[in-house]
Order: sequence, then structure tokens, then C-alpha cells
Amino acid sequence: MSQASPSGGQIKSGPLEKSRYCIAFFVFNLFWMMALSIVASVLLPQRLTDIAPSSKVAISGVFNATTALTSLVSNLIVGNLSDRTRSIFGRRTPWIVSGGVLAGVSLFLMGVFSNIWAIGIVYCLAMVGLNMMISPVVASLSDRVPDTQRATMSAFISAGNMVGNSLGTLVGAHFITMQVPGWILSGIVMGISGLVTIIIWPKEPSAKDLPQVEASWKSLLESFRPPRNAPDFWLAFAGRSLLLFSYYMVLNYQLFILQDYMGQSVKDSAATMSTMSMVLIVVSMIASLGAGPISDKLGRRKIPVVIASLLLAIGYAMPWILHSPMGMILFTAIGGFGYGMYGSVDQALNVDVLPNAREAGKDLGILNIATTLGQMVGPLATSLIVSVTKSYELVFPTAIVLVILACFFISRIKSVK
Repeated sequence: MSQASPSGGQIKSGPLEKSRYCIAFFVFNLFWMMALSIVASVLLPQRLTDIAPSSKVAISGVFNATTALTSLVSNLIVGNLSDRTRSIFGRRTPWIVSGGVLAGVSLFLMGVFSNIWAIGIVYCLAMVGLNMMISPVVASLSDRVPDTQRATMSAFISAGNMVGNSLGTLVGAHFITMQVPGWILSGIVMGISGLVTIIIWPKEPSAKDLPQVEASWKSLLESFRPPRNAPDFWLAFAGRSLLLFSYYMVLNYQLFILQDYMGQSVKDSAATMSTMSMVLIVVSMIASLGAGPISDKLGRRKIPVVIASLLLAIGYAMPWILHSPMGMILFTAIGGFGYGMYGSVDQALNVDVLPNAREAGKDLGILNIATTLGQMVGPLATSLIVSVTKSYELVFPTAIVLVILACFFISRIKSVK
């Protein structure tokens, strides 16, 4: 079975092609998220603790904000440029492979430098490389996957993300007192993520015969214009921004919460994070691989998002109420299940609200700004709250309010059930 693609070709959607896409989306997200989580969740926070213990929270907030801003700009630019790429290897493949190399080398260099400025600069370069992969891969969901299979593919994207995050945290915790091998491993895994992906999924057709685009600066600048008269697109944007805003308020500060809010030692916090990682692997696999196919079968996207939002709110409440490592483990179990459900239909929902499939890379790049805003503003808000109140106490209720607002915006989308 096949259907027309936005470029006028045919999207093959037989069992073999579907299986290859499922595996490729899972492996890609598993690899890049594992590599990034080794660094972002454990090695970098511990490195900042070693280098600048008195200002680690502020520096971490600045790093998160600048790398998220870098991701925002690079994701939008690469998404647009990949739409306009006319290569014998396709529109997306050249970006995916080269981005992996840049990101992998940059992550490794973060473990080489000890100067805060140098670490920050190569961290931003790593984000450029990462988004050179992510933007084209997500655009491929629109280019090459039939709409009746998108939530299933989104489920494999989510499962890869969640398992990669868990494994990365687990591996990072293992290397917390012996960091060099961890930095090397993160660079290698990130570096090969794009290459492995294009080897697994069906070869992308040549883009040489696609209609040529105008090469003038005016045309290029006009191509970045955001969608107009597309209210559902912007409701999805707002909902995604707020939900991820809330999630990254807690996610990026797990180690600091365990050590500074709950009083655990470095060794004990590493053990707790290992437990959290194992829990997250189980719940995320169940939630992600369960909710996506069910969403495709029912033809509904919003119901899983509403349920996921409520589970996230309950998860945020656990460390706030219990104020113990068990609270963080319950956050991982309940909130992780909710986030797995959300992630399993997230990309399918985003593709479904696109106003123009021919500009999928650019428009998905704009929607991915929501991800970047969440990654940027969430940790920055946590940093600000902790700096002002000298406690993590207000972080959790703030996250609860934000995820409820996210649920409201997404529920207002009319073109998607």
C-alpha cells in the first residue's frame, strides 16, 4: 500500500517499510537522548559542582537558556533549509548525517575543557548539530509516513526518548566519579545516531527532480514566515510550550533536587537516579508503545494528552508532598508514564495541525520552538525560583499550574479529535 507524498511521489507503507521506520525512529531517539542525558542529567551538573559549587545553579540556568535559544534558532533554520535542499541523497539525509558528527564531537569536547565559557560554547555547538538531525527526522514523519501510522511512529519516537533518557541517566550516574569515559561514550553515541538512522530506514529518494525553489535572499527570508490563519497550529504550539516548560522545570534539576532539596550525598543521589532511570524505562515503554497505536486505531489525539497532563500534575505533586527520594521516584513513575503518553501522540498531533504539508520542515521547526522554549524557560524559571527563595519548594506547584494550562490549550484544538 502507498499514498501520495507532499513532493508528489509515493509513500511506501507496507509491513516491512513500517517496521524499518519504527526501528529507525526508536533507535535515533534512543541514541541522541542517551548521549545528551549522560551529559545534561549527570556529568555536566556534577562538573559544574566540581568547578563552581557556589554558582552551579545560576550557571546551569544560563547554560540551559543559551543552549535552548541556540536550538530554537538552528531548528527553525535547518527545518526550512532542508525543505529547500535538492540533493541526490534527498532533502533530509545530508543534514542528519552531518549534524550527528558535529554534535558528537562537541559533546566530547565538553569533557575536555574546564573553562566555563569554553564548555558553554561547545555545548551550543552540540545543540546546533543535534537540531541538524532532529528537524529533518521529524519532518520525515510528514514526508514519508502515512497519516494513519503517525501516532504509532510518534510512539516509537517517544519510547526512544524516554528509554534513552533513562539509560543516559543510568550510565551518567555510573560515571559520576570517573567522568572521562562518560564524556567519550556520549560523543560516540551522539556521533553515530544520524548515520545509524539512515541505514535502518528505507533510503530517502533523491530530491534532484523536485521543483526548484527560488534562490534569492528575499525568497529565503519570506520562506521563514510563520503560518497565518491557522489557530489550531498556534493552540498546539502554546500547549506544547507550557507542558514542556513544566516538565523541564523538574527534569533538568533532578540531581540538584536530590542533593540540595532532599539532602542526599553524591553517592546516594547517584543511586537514587539509577533507580529512577530503571523505573522510567519500564513506565515509558508501556505508556509510549501503548498509547500511540491506540491513538491511531481510535483516530484520536487529544484524549491521551488530557490524561497525560493529569498524570504529570500528580507526578509533580509527589516530591512536593513527600519531600523525600521516594517522592522523586514516584514523580518518575507517575509523571514518566504521563509524559510517555503525551510523547506517543505529540508528533502525530503536530503533523496533523500543519497548514501546509509542503512546508513541513519549516512549520515543524516553528512547532519545535515550543520544545526549545520549554527547555529554555523551564530550567531558567527553576533557577530563578531557587535563587530568590533559596528552596525548590515553589518549583512543583508552579509546574502543576503550567501543565493544567497546557491541557486547556490543547483541548481547544478543533481540527483534531
